Amino acid sequence: MDTGTAMVRLESVSRGFGKRDNRVIALDEVTLDFPEGVFTAVMGPSGSGKSTMLQCAAGIDRVDSGEVTLAGTRLRGLGEAALTRLRRQHVGFVFQTFNLIPSLTARQNVALPLMLAGKKPARKAVDAALDRLGLGERKQHRPGELSGGQQQRVALARALLTGPKVLFADEPTGALDSKSSRQVMQLLRELVDTTGQTIIMVTHDPVAASYADQIVFLADGRPAGVLESPTPELAAARITKLEQSW
Repeated sequence: MDTGTAMVRLESVSRGFGKRDNRVIALDEVTLDFPEGVFTAVMGPSGSGKSTMLQCAAGIDRVDSGEVTLAGTRLRGLGEAALTRLRRQHVGFVFQTFNLIPSLTARQNVALPLMLAGKKPARKAVDAALDRLGLGERKQHRPGELSGGQQQRVALARALLTGPKVLFADEPTGALDSKSSRQVMQLLRELVDTTGQTIIMVTHDPVAASYADQIVFLADGRPAGVLESPTPELAAARITKLEQSW
């Protein structure tokens, strides 16, 4: 699927870990485009480079060679301060672990990243983000008073508060039960359909991946095909085939 402009582009990206005989290549000359306004899931066998690809694409990890372009900006050569500013301006993150501060309320957790950046978020904007995700009655609750699905929605509200151009999600339903997973995936799908949000999500779950517009498969650190308009059955069949041949 290609709607035109690539929000994230990887060009001949390689990334390895370790030295000499112990070196492991996580990404091997990967070239991929992630179109603007498209929901892309990334799947592959364990150790195929999914999370490394996500971290390189988001500017969290540095590539060894190649080029990453994020929201129109080439990352190579940017210093840490410039990378941090770029992420704060254009990127949202959601992870399997919700990364909420236990002693803070939902409202405070959502506002925290902006406060750490030296900005004072408007309470109205914070409340609107929580309301949008169905947490209007839970603003003053702390994480321990919320279900797993509610905690993930707080994390999602926090990620969306600044209006990021791209949302990166790493196994966002990995710690949730099936009902909560479905609710979170429906919210992500709605974001793409109603606001044109660009989402790149790593997942091992064919059901979660089926909410995406397309699935990009990785195997042995390289692209291994794209599945458009995926269903859980097609996603499961493709990943099973990859795991058997990997």
